[in-house]
Amino acid sequence: MADILVRIGNYATEVHAVADAEVRKLRHDPTELLTRAIQPAIWLLLFGEVMAQVRGLASGNGRYLDFLAPGILAQSVLFAAIFYGIAVIWERDLGVLHRYMVSPAPRSALVLGKAISSAVRGLSQAIIVYVLALALGIAIDLHVLHLLGVAALIILGSGLFSTFSLIIACIVRTRERFMGIGQVLTMPIFFASNAIYPIEIMPGWLRAISLANPLTYEVDALRALMLTGEASKFGVGTDCIVLVAISSLLVLIATRMYPRMTM
Repeated sequence: MADILVRIGNYATEVHAVADAEVRKLRHDPTELLTRAIQPAIWLLLFGEVMAQVRGLASGNGRYLDFLAPGILAQSVLFAAIFYGIAVIWERDLGVLHRYMVSPAPRSALVLGKAISSAVRGLSQAIIVYVLALALGIAIDLHVLHLLGVAALIILGSGLFSTFSLIIACIVRTRERFMGIGQVLTMPIFFASNAIYPIEIMPGWLRAISLANPLTYEVDALRALMLTGEASKFGVGTDCIVLVAISSLLVLIATRMYPRMTM
């Protein structure tokens, strides 16, 4: 038993070391957080205010801005995480990745460490969206347990999409290809979800795609936890199970593919 606890402690230390190295980069360049604040502000202040005039976009009798806020938070997390793989390509070109590969840390610890560091960016986006939402009078639920639930969902969503990004980086290997593919994938994932309109108004083929989209389940759970009086369509437990299952699969794939970046 003691040996198992020591191994778990060592593994957690290795994951923390990788995550801490990534977070230090963010502390040295805080302007990245400020520039990322522009995107959710544009969506909420411009897109949200205009589309709020269109009837039928919000589910139930709530305001469209209320409906939109969790979707924009999920979108901000997605956009920050999906391009995370380009940092891995930079690390390979600078020789940093080779240092990781010769370390005794398990490859899964390296993947999880990078996923956690991506979650820090996601949490910073959440603070920005919450501040904007409160300023716009959106019915935000500030219950402590719900706030913790939102934070957990952001960590899970950031980890999922950053790991997916890492897999793409392992496949394409160049920054130019990655940027092209990242841009191609981001918009379909976002628009083929319930982030800016409910599933009920989608055509059948798009509804089927949305139900296979992990972002749909993240947004569904965020709406239930972020908004006062809002209920989850699939159940928060179901949403979390789907996200955990997909994340676990992606971590397994990334763990196998990550060493190939050095080749």
